[in-house]
This record gives sequence, C-alpha cells and structure tokens, in this order.
Amino acid sequence: MPRKGMKSLCFHSKTTSFAVSPSHFSTPRRSFSESKIEMIIETADSMIMRWNPDSSTYASVTSLFYEDKREAVQFLKCVKDLQKAMHLLASENSTDHRLVRAQTLMQTAMKRLQKEFYQILSMNRAHLDPESVSTRSSRASTISSSDGYDDEDDIQITGDSIVEVENVSAAVIADLKSIAECMISCGYTKECIKVYKIIRKSIIDEGIYKLGVERLSSSKVNKLSWEVLELKIKNWLEAMKIAMRTLFTGERILCDAVFAVSDSIRESCFTEISREGATLLFNFPEIVAKRKRSSPERMFLSLDMYTSISKHWPEIEEIFSFESCSVVRSQALASFTRLTESVRHMLAEFESTILKDSSKTLAPGGGLHPLTKYAMEYIVLLGDYSNVIADIITDWPPPKKSSLPESYFDSSPPEDSPESPLVLRFAWLILVLLCKLDGKAQHYKDVSVAYLFLANNVQHVASKVRTSNLVCILGDDWVTKHEAKVRQFAGKYERLAWAPVVEILTEKRTAAITAEEVKDMFKRFNPSFEEAYRKQTSRVIPDPKLRDEVKVSISRNLTSPYRELFEKHRRVRVFVKYAPEDIENYLSDLFFGTILAGDSPSSSSAPSSHRRHART
Repeated sequence: MPRKGMKSLCFHSKTTSFAVSPSHFSTPRRSFSESKIEMIIETADSMIMRWNPDSSTYASVTSLFYEDKREAVQFLKCVKDLQKAMHLLASENSTDHRLVRAQTLMQTAMKRLQKEFYQILSMNRAHLDPESVSTRSSRASTISSSDGYDDEDDIQITGDSIVEVENVSAAVIADLKSIAECMISCGYTKECIKVYKIIRKSIIDEGIYKLGVERLSSSKVNKLSWEVLELKIKNWLEAMKIAMRTLFTGERILCDAVFAVSDSIRESCFTEISREGATLLFNFPEIVAKRKRSSPERMFLSLDMYTSISKHWPEIEEIFSFESCSVVRSQALASFTRLTESVRHMLAEFESTILKDSSKTLAPGGGLHPLTKYAMEYIVLLGDYSNVIADIITDWPPPKKSSLPESYFDSSPPEDSPESPLVLRFAWLILVLLCKLDGKAQHYKDVSVAYLFLANNVQHVASKVRTSNLVCILGDDWVTKHEAKVRQFAGKYERLAWAPVVEILTEKRTAAITAEEVKDMFKRFNPSFEEAYRKQTSRVIPDPKLRDEVKVSISRNLTSPYRELFEKHRRVRVFVKYAPEDIENYLSDLFFGTILAGDSPSSSSAPSSHRRHART
C-alpha cells in the first residue's frame, strides 16, 4: 500500500511538486542522438574515405562491388545511415557544422557510387545484354534437342555455362538496383540515371546498327533498285524479330528491375534509351510503303512486313506502354496503316494487270496461257497470306462488277453474298482471270482448239486451288464446280475435233449394211482419221490426269466402234488400212504437242509397229 500510494502521488496530474516536465528527459535523449550521430558520421567517414578515388590510388583502380561484396553492402548501409543523420541534424539545427561535414561525405559517397554504377554497367555488357544471353540459350537448346547428339558431357557443360551466365546477370542487376535505390533516396537521381541512359542508349543504338537498320528517306528509297530494296526488307524482317525478342524486351526488363523504386524514373530512362532506335526500326516499313514504283509482284514482302508488325503488336504495346513512348506506338501504327493501303493498291493493280492484258499471243496447241500461269502462281501465294489479307480487306469496298461483261455475272459471287470478304475477293480475282481467258479463246480459228484451251486453263486453275491453301478459302464445292466445267470444255473439244471420224463409224451402226457400204466406210474412215490425227498431233494437254481422261474418252468413242466394225466384217479387210491396235497406238501419242518424224498415219509413213495387223 505505501508503494502504491507513493506511485499515485508522484504521477497524479494534479500533483505539482513531484511532476516531471518534458525538458527533464530532453537532455538525455539529445545526448543519445548526438552520440549516435557522431558515431554514424565517424563510421561513414572511415568507410567512404577509404573508397574515395580522389584520395586513394587503390580506390581509384578497384571496384568496391567486385573487391568485397560484404563491404559494398556495408558501404550502402553507411550512406543510408548518414542520410538519416543528415535529416535529423537539418531538422534540429540547419547550421550545425556536422551537417556540412556529412554533406561533404555524402557527395564523396555519391561520386563513388556513380563510379561503381558506371563500372558495373560498362564491364557487364555481356551479362546485361539480353541478346547475348538469348543467343547462348537458344544455341544450347538446339544442341540439347538435336537428334543423334550423344555427348552428354558437352551438353552438361553448355547447360552449366548458361546457368552461370544467368546467375551472374541476376547478381549484377541486384547490385545496380541497390546502388540506384541508394542514390535516388539520397537525392542523387540525376547523377544516377545520367550514367544509365548514356551507357544503355549506346547499347540499343549499337544493336540497331548491327541489325542493319538504317535511316532512309523516301527520296533515297525511290532511287534504290528493287534488288537492293528487297535485301533491305528481308534484313528488316530479321531485325524486327531480334529487336522485339531480345533488344527492346530485355532493355525494358532491365530498366524495370534497376529502377523498381520509381515508376516515373523507369519510364523516363526506358523512353530516352529506346525511343530513337525503336522509331527508326518502325519507320522503315512506312518509307518502303510510300515507294512510288510498287508493282504487284512486290506485294509479298509488304505482306511480310505487315505480318511482322501484326505479330509483334501485343509486344509493342506492352514494351512501349509508357505514355512517353506513344510516339513509338504511333510510328508502328503509321507503318501498319501505310502497309494496309499499299497492299490494297497492289491488289487492285494485280486485278487491273489481268484485265488490261492485251497479248495476242495464243498458247500453242491450246495449251496453258502465260497469263494463267502467272496469275495462278500469284493467287496461290496470296492464299498463303489469307489471314493477313482477311484483315487488310475487311472494310475495303468489294470490286465493281461493271469491270466484267454482263454474261459473267452469273458466275460471280452476288453482291449480297453471305460469304466473307476474303472468299469474295479471291473468287473475284479468279473470275476476272477466267473472263480474260474466255476472251483469248475466241482468237483461235479452230473452235475445237478454243475449247481445248479453256479445258486446259480452267483445269490448271482448279488444280492450283485444290492443291493449295485456296481450297480452304474457296471450298471443295467451288473446285467441283470448275472441274465440271473442264469436263464440259473437254467434251466439246472431242466432239468438234473427232466428230467427222466417229460419225463414219456410227452412222449405220444399228442397220444391216452391205459389203459395199462397209468398203465405203473404210475408204472414208482412212483419210478422215489421218486428217484428224494430223491436226490433233499439235494439240497439248499438260495435265497428265486430264490428258488420260480425254484419251480414254476418244478411244471409247472411236476405237471401240472401229474394233467392232473391224471384227464383224473380216471379209472386206482388203480395204482396211489400220488395225484397232494401230488406232490405239496412234491415239496414245496425242496431246504432247509434238509429232515424231514418220509417225503420222498415212499409207507411206505409218510405222510397221502401227501397221502390223493391216491387210494389203
């Protein structure tokens, strides 16, 4: 009780004789703080001056972070403690001489850290360069996944090397981050980021240069030959992959890690480091797309550049997400837009090239026209870019049907067709080609050859569609429909070319005929067959399948009735010039576009192999 009463008395709010004023404890607390401050300053003085490059030769040639990592950690701790002591001194007495001393030490420490920051950045380019790390990793991956690679020791060594590189990189980044945080917290942000921007920007600029990306003007591009420009485009496509996969991605990761303490500093550093190189990289497609001389044949490299930007667009938005990087995103978008316009223009030019083709040259023997080969090769390649082209033409107005004759409207997709713009565009391009081929067929004087020409060329078109990505666009029904047209054209050719010969054999096939009539049939058949054969030896059917089908059809309509007549009227064979086997042999030589010397069916030149069954 006495003790409790004493406590109540001493600490009661109304008791004044034993009350303790705040000043009663102020002296011991200040004394403690001052002693602590003195100790912090003395410790900092010892550590900082030991690594002062201006007062120590050893310190000027040695790296703190390489020499002794523990002491480096202590150095940073001393600097942070010194910063706290300075804040305390400044809050109590801004004229304290110890504050001046601490400020001098802080400046010396920052000079040391700035030197360390520079040394780490410049001496560890191999470990901080994401392109180098990526190259080593991909090389190791290739080795480890190669079939038949049995040297496990080499694989292990390579794997260990990669791990070592990654570990060193992580340690270096950790050192840079700790130095950056210390300098920023101490108010030396400008000094820190100045070093970082200078060194890292030089790496980005050097990387862009090594990738072969150069600054080009529109006037210079217009003066370049297509061969030179083509090489530059192919180089840019490769540069784009490397730059997005390693150069800019790695720099953003590094910048985010080193300056994790401040979003604004991260943005400022990365933007200043990467903006010039990235803008230069993304500007190239726009300059190329503006080129005045852009023929349809050059569309595919434009499509490659469009594909590259489209493919990397999510990465572009992520890597250059800062508001201050909007100029980079805008440049990439400008190239994307310009390439879209360029491809549309070249598609229109390609269609116009087909429509304006005025060549009077006829395909020999009703074979393939050069326009068919050129156009289908082009359209097949376009089909390989179907996904890209689908994006490009989504909001592009469909072609006007007025460019084709009215008679072709039934074969073209209707304007209100539910088909996608991609399907309509490809179907239209082929329809334009078929329309042009129909016009060229009319230049043949022999109508049968005109039909053979259409059969050959439509067959080529249908075959190219069926055996390429175009079949996925146009569908099996489209191919089936056009293959039916081929059979129709081939049938018309056969009827016109061989009708005079077939009619001789079939005109009295069902009626009883006399020996004289049979003799007359053979007499008329021989010159008629020879004349037809003579004409048809120059005809061409390049497609083996179509060629065989036509031969089988002709043989069925010609050889079969001839054989029947031959076998039925043996007694009048004195007038027979050709055996059925001869007819078949002659037909087998057709549609190759050449006639062998002495191989035409005539009384004077028919080879013995073709006349071995003939009766004289």
